[in-house]
Amino acid sequence: MESIKYGNLLINFTSQFQWLWDSNGSTNASPGAFWRPVPNPEFLKGYFPLGDVVIGQYGNHQISGKKVVAVVGEGDPNSEEARVKGKALSPPDEYELVWNDIDSKAYEDGAVWRPVAPEGYLALGFVTTRGYQKPSRNAIRCVRADLVIASYISDLIWNDRGSNAAMSFSAWNITPPGAAQGEIYLSPGTFVGADSYARPDQHIAAYSLRMRIPLQVNPSPPAPHLTDHSIPSPHEKAEVTHMSTLPWFTVKDPHLSPVEQLRSSPTYRLERTDKYLRVGFGRNQSSATQTLKWVATNGQNGSQLETFTRTTAIEIGSEWQFSITPLASSIKFSAKFNKSLTHTETSTQGWTSSTSIEISATVPAHKTIAVYLIQSEYRLLRENNTQISSSISYTDGNSVYWSEYPPARECQINCRPLSALESKAREAVITSSV
Repeated sequence: MESIKYGNLLINFTSQFQWLWDSNGSTNASPGAFWRPVPNPEFLKGYFPLGDVVIGQYGNHQISGKKVVAVVGEGDPNSEEARVKGKALSPPDEYELVWNDIDSKAYEDGAVWRPVAPEGYLALGFVTTRGYQKPSRNAIRCVRADLVIASYISDLIWNDRGSNAAMSFSAWNITPPGAAQGEIYLSPGTFVGADSYARPDQHIAAYSLRMRIPLQVNPSPPAPHLTDHSIPSPHEKAEVTHMSTLPWFTVKDPHLSPVEQLRSSPTYRLERTDKYLRVGFGRNQSSATQTLKWVATNGQNGSQLETFTRTTAIEIGSEWQFSITPLASSIKFSAKFNKSLTHTETSTQGWTSSTSIEISATVPAHKTIAVYLIQSEYRLLRENNTQISSSISYTDGNSVYWSEYPPARECQINCRPLSALESKAREAVITSSV
């Protein structure tokens, strides 16, 4: 896949691993194996792991092609960000021993190390060695501090309880916090470890990668306007106005495994198509001003969102995350769309419950008006443009547009007609009804 860029950091993925050590032969220890991610030398030259991974199985259970983790590369060294903030990546300065298997009677010797990052950089995982010598400084890379987010130490992966090793050890997953709008926080699939069986204290730091959800905004469809007293079409022309690109791991694809997603659809596209929906029309043929009223729906329509979320795991109006099968990937993430894409800048309840709203307008004598709301349709597409799940329809009751005929005028001399946006809701009032 094309690498994800965040500043001058490049993020990609590998499903290839090199076995390092396992607990096979330890007295009563549960199965556990440590592997090193191997970036593809042809397509990911210059990329590095962020740490090693742990599996609750012996090393004879090959995980290459079954598991996916993140790897990182350095972006353009001549970019403005690189010149101002420095390189995105750095090798660790040193390693501190956390555990070794001495006296465990495992068939192979092994040790686990905590990388010591240089100032301004942070390590996102621990490193394993076959034998007791320190790892190479080129085994992994640390990431510049502004490109990561502080995270939580979550569930236990493996410990050596029963191994009779002179030291105790436990390995733990990393879980990112809830994402800010327009961002993704990604735990790359590495682990942190402690020289005990208890969950590590907060001084054992855990971090996740940050990345943005790209948002492309196109012009809105032109506002409708009446050209005579006849009733217009209930729907105006629809236009794709917003488009966000999502990496594969944020989408649960019902027809593809995580590894298949990475191979065949490493990105997904959420498109929002907007159109004007006519919710009211009236003609005042009298010589006196009249007040007309209509009832419309605000929010998502029907049970479409429930079906969409159940199928794809994506939450349109809030932050989302889900667990991929452990053997497929230990990647953990949180993600949240930009509010301008989801209408949540103006409506916080519309994605959980739809409501009826009353729209009332004062119509001058001998005028005809049409009242519109913006209706948005959301579609999730694979790279080959096939659609996942059904579309979602959302009507934004907080944006009322109207058009009147004959059009209002700004003055008596050298007049020009007001545009639909200039006359928008000039005398319209929105009130909620039970």
